[in-house]
Amino acid sequence: MIEINNKIKAKIDTKLIKKVTEKFFAYYKIKNKDVSIAFVGDRVMTRLNNKYRGKNHPTDILSFQDDGNDLGEIIIDYAQIKRQTGKFSKSVKDELIFILTHGLLHLIGHEDETPKGMLNMEKEGNKFIKNL
Repeated sequence: MIEINNKIKAKIDTKLIKKVTEKFFAYYKIKNKDVSIAFVGDRVMTRLNNKYRGKNHPTDILSFQDDGNDLGEIIIDYAQIKRQTGKFSKSVKDELIFILTHGLLHLIGHEDETPKGMLNMEKEGNKFIKNL
């Protein structure tokens, strides 16, 4: 099951989010796992980023793996996605798909804490996005 929670006033294309997540599950042959995706604002994201990563500023995405039957939880700061569009992607939609894919890759065990991990994760994400 894919649960999407919009905790902000911005209109989010939840059909797009669900479609990308379903295609990700199919591509990586993920079955019988649940994922929760929440959209939050800067204030909530800054608090979470500070609590879990020790960084007192908003970030675009946080991913939390679950060791049970759930794949995990993804928190996305939509305002941050909009701010970084143009720097990384041509449109908000493209940036959102890239960031969602990035978060989902974290949930299946990819890391980006090392240069090698970051490069591998970027290659894997781009490969998946091309197959969309």
